[in-house]
Order: sequence, then C-alpha cells, then structure tokens
Amino acid sequence: MTSFRDRVRGVVISTALGDAMGAPIEKLTYEEIKSKYGRVESLMTRWHKMDLPAEVRLGRVRGDGIVTDDTLMTIALMNVYLTEGRHLDAYDMSNEFVKEIAFRKTFVPELNEETLIIDRLFYPEKYIFMRHVLANCDPREGGIGNMVNCGAAMYIAPIGIVNAGHPKAAYDEAILFAMGHQSSYGLEAAGVLAACVAKAFEPGVSVDDIIGTAISLAKDGTKAAIQELTQAARELRPERDNMDKVIEVLQAIMLKYSPMGDDVSRHIDKVGVPSNHYTPSRLWSIEELPMALAFMVLNEGEYYRTILDGVNSGRDTDSIGVMAGVILGAMHGSEVIRKEDIEQLNKVNRLDLCAVADEFSMVAAKIIEDDLRIHEMRKNVVQHEL
Repeated sequence: MTSFRDRVRGVVISTALGDAMGAPIEKLTYEEIKSKYGRVESLMTRWHKMDLPAEVRLGRVRGDGIVTDDTLMTIALMNVYLTEGRHLDAYDMSNEFVKEIAFRKTFVPELNEETLIIDRLFYPEKYIFMRHVLANCDPREGGIGNMVNCGAAMYIAPIGIVNAGHPKAAYDEAILFAMGHQSSYGLEAAGVLAACVAKAFEPGVSVDDIIGTAISLAKDGTKAAIQELTQAARELRPERDNMDKVIEVLQAIMLKYSPMGDDVSRHIDKVGVPSNHYTPSRLWSIEELPMALAFMVLNEGEYYRTILDGVNSGRDTDSIGVMAGVILGAMHGSEVIRKEDIEQLNKVNRLDLCAVADEFSMVAAKIIEDDLRIHEMRKNVVQHEL
C-alpha cells in the first residue's frame, strides 16, 4: 500500500513537474505548440520566448525544469502550515501567507536569484498584498474585485493534504482560506481542487470516484463544466490518440464556460475594449480544472500521459499540468515519477522536493491526528448523551 508520506511526495513533486512541463509553452495555443514543438514530452524543453530580448521576457528564464509561481506559492502555503500547525482561514492569508510571498526571500528560479516571491507574481496574485497590507481589508473580503482566474487553485493542493480522506473538509477550508485571494468561480475551483486531492489519498480510489467527488461539491458553472467535459472525455477514449479531435471537442465545450478561448494574452489594442473575460459569474468556470479532470478521465488516470496531454492542450499550460499532477500524485504516490525528472527539478530549482514534502507530511499528519482526536471526543459526547 502507498504510504501517506509517499502520497504527499507525489503531490509536492507533481506540482513542480506539471508546472515545469507546461512553463516553456504557456500561453501558446494547441496549434502553436504543435507547430513549434510537435509535442512536448520532457522537462528538457526550450522556452518559446528564450531568444527574445531580456526586457521582452521580463528578465525571466524558463525551460529545462524551471518552475514558476505555481510551485513557489504552493511551497509558501506549506510553510504557513509549518508555522501554524493547524487548519487555516482567510486571516492566515492576510498574516503568514503575506509574509511568505512579500517579506521572506527565497530562490526564484525564473529570475535566477534570491528574492521575494512577489517580485515574480502576476497582478492577480500581487492583489493579495494590495488588499491585505495596503488596503487593510477584512481578510474574508480580500478576493473581492480581483481578476477571476486560476490563481488560488494552482497552489491550493496542500489544503487537500491536511484534509486527506475528507474532501468536504478540504473544500470548506480551501474556500475559507482562498476567499482572501479570489472570488466567484476562481474561488470555487480552489475548493473543488482541494477536495479532489483529499479524495485521491483514499486507498483504492478510482478516477471516477474523484470525478464524482468534484461534481458532488462543485457549484454553478464549475459543476456544469466538469460534468460536460468529463463526460465528453469518456466518449473520446476510443479516439484518445487523435489529439486534434480531442482538443477540438474539449475546447469547444469549454468555450461555453470560459469565453476568452485562445485570447489569453494582453496587449495595447485590448485596452479600453469591454469584455466579460475574468469577470465574476455563476455560469462560468476557469478552464484549467475541468480540462485537467477531463484528461484524467480520457487517460484513465495514467500519470504522465494525463499531464502531457494537459500541457500540450495549450493556453494556461503550466497550471493545467499542476492540477492534473497533484491529484494523480496523491492517487499514485511518488513512485510513479521518473527519478531523472526529480533530479532535474531539484537541481535547476535548488530544491530538495522529497525533504520539503517529508517535513510537510509530518505537520499534515499531526493536524489529521488532532482532527481524529476531536472526532473521538465528539463521539463520546453523543454516546454519553444517548
């Protein structure tokens, strides 16, 4: 049986793996990836912007296993748990999490220097600092007004770990914490992803079990998108080698729930032009989570093929890779990950991912043990009253 520690390793390493696999091709369309790369199948991939001037790529480097903010913020969240040793809510977003991203330096691989994570973050994640530090908001209202995106869901997996085997508790805690960052369907995706990770820790769990959990907890457009995309993925299994057909079908469905399609880059011609992109809605969903779940279904939980199909589908490639990876990493454990991939991730990012995961697994196990003690006390109360 796969141990709790190995499943935690699976989640942590898969965060970095999915992130680094998708990072060199982020924001390219499916067709652009196909044209430039054929199919990305390795960490050792050159970033499509690498030959551009440094000012155009904002001084960043990617490729060959370099991770982005998805991984850095996941580790930051784990550090909050290491500090607090308990379940979290939005007040912890405004306290320790802000300290992790804006006041404590770490090695940022894309910038190749020790610096603050916030120096690398995109504006919706910098919004955390603006709301909680500069605007001094009620922590539970921190996500109001932000660009609705996958920013909270991409780093939320540790909440699934500390609620392993209890998806509803993971969903609730993720919502309570991430409401300090996101709102609407961006917040909803964080809750559902955490629940999927928690479910994936159950021994003998199947992909269908995880999808069932996601659908049972998801609300509004997120629920509808997951239902429709995963059903389409089941029907596409006989044609899963025909990626042109798979992507055409899945992205056509997703367009109903995420109206920007391939229009994911910002440029001057779009300034002042009204649109519904990234605005709150009960009818919409982020793209990354339903797509990740659909590729899990399409490939019946096959680890590498699911992640690679996800990143090669285009658009927000690194976050799709992360979301598929953390669920399957929890399901399969770290043994499914190639040793050479772990070595490359550690080397280029100056990390020891197994050590990071093992330290966190001890804290997560203690939080779960505390929960079980409280559960036993509650049982005793009820039995005494009866």
